[in-house]
Amino acid sequence: MAAVYTTVPAVTEHLKLSPLLTTLLMVAVALMAGAGSFLGLAVIRRAGPVATMRGAVLTAAAALVLIGWAPDEATAICAYILFGLAVGALDVGVNTRAAAIERAYGRSIFGSFYTAWSVGGVVAALLTAGAARLGWPVAAGLSVQAGIVLLLAVCIRTHALPSSAAGPSDPSAQPPLGRRLWIRLIPFGLVLLVVYVVDSTVSAWSAVYLRQTLAASLTVAPLAYAAYQAGTVVGRAATDRIVQRFGAVAVVRTAALLVAGALAAMAAAPSWPFAVLAAGAAGLGVSVLAPLCLAYAARLRPAASESVLARLNLFNYVGIITGGAVSGLLGSTGQFRLAYAAPAVMAVLLLAAARHFSPQPSDSAADDGGTRQRRTARPPFLPRS
Repeated sequence: MAAVYTTVPAVTEHLKLSPLLTTLLMVAVALMAGAGSFLGLAVIRRAGPVATMRGAVLTAAAALVLIGWAPDEATAICAYILFGLAVGALDVGVNTRAAAIERAYGRSIFGSFYTAWSVGGVVAALLTAGAARLGWPVAAGLSVQAGIVLLLAVCIRTHALPSSAAGPSDPSAQPPLGRRLWIRLIPFGLVLLVVYVVDSTVSAWSAVYLRQTLAASLTVAPLAYAAYQAGTVVGRAATDRIVQRFGAVAVVRTAALLVAGALAAMAAAPSWPFAVLAAGAAGLGVSVLAPLCLAYAARLRPAASESVLARLNLFNYVGIITGGAVSGLLGSTGQFRLAYAAPAVMAVLLLAAARHFSPQPSDSAADDGGTRQRRTARPPFLPRS
């Protein structure tokens, strides 16, 4: 993801893409990721999450090479679409596996999983900046990053989990997802939507913002993304510990306020160093929200976590589309500062959803209108006394 987002300015200049087409490409990536999420769900049911992850990573590597070496607009469009499908399938595969492992451990570990994602973002952004510094063409830089992704695919291994954590292997044995579950899922989906509006605005457009609005060089432009991901590394590395100590509700409220303040500072930044620092603070706040949403949503129906997470991902991609499209359109008219001020207001609204992150019983209902079987889930993230 970082390899694609941080090379948008270079690809745009190389292929002489219009600002509108660049915006449409970022929206297309999000749309295809939504489709890829359900494609990944189908593959998981046939081959399991680990095989799904491996296939998605291989496809993403091929897409990176194709983006870098695209000779024209049509090839670039196809490459970005392929990348979106791969990322969507990878998303649902990774989250399904993480949910199963978290159930096996019986404690909060989603934040630690997402730390690895953020480390990858920092490394890729710095590689993009280094390649620009050395004067490499975008094709060479993306090819190097594709090689790293291929190495990751080779290293993916399967590890056995307790049968109780893995969930039923037969999809027909899983109870249907009822309306009550979706009502309980909406608050987490709305938080995730806002999170990915923020994430898309910073990730997809921070390099362009620094380049066009703050007059940064191609070498400096990726640093805001690197700072953002560095902030998420720090936050996610500490997420599990602070959730166990203070409780998820307090953590979500604090994170929402930090994100709002950081985005406001980014919108008002007088120069690129201030924007880079603000992006890092935004990453620190955003870092805890997505893992907690996914972890709590998966526990609403542990036996069908892959189905719940695939549908929850729709909020994810709606947020990416909204953030990417609005930011791109505002940026194409020279209003990038407004593109960062608007999500700051949305972040404040997350305070109202924080109460839904208190431990609640899981729902194992087979339908909405008949008798509902219920069982009390072990509260996983209670604060320490």
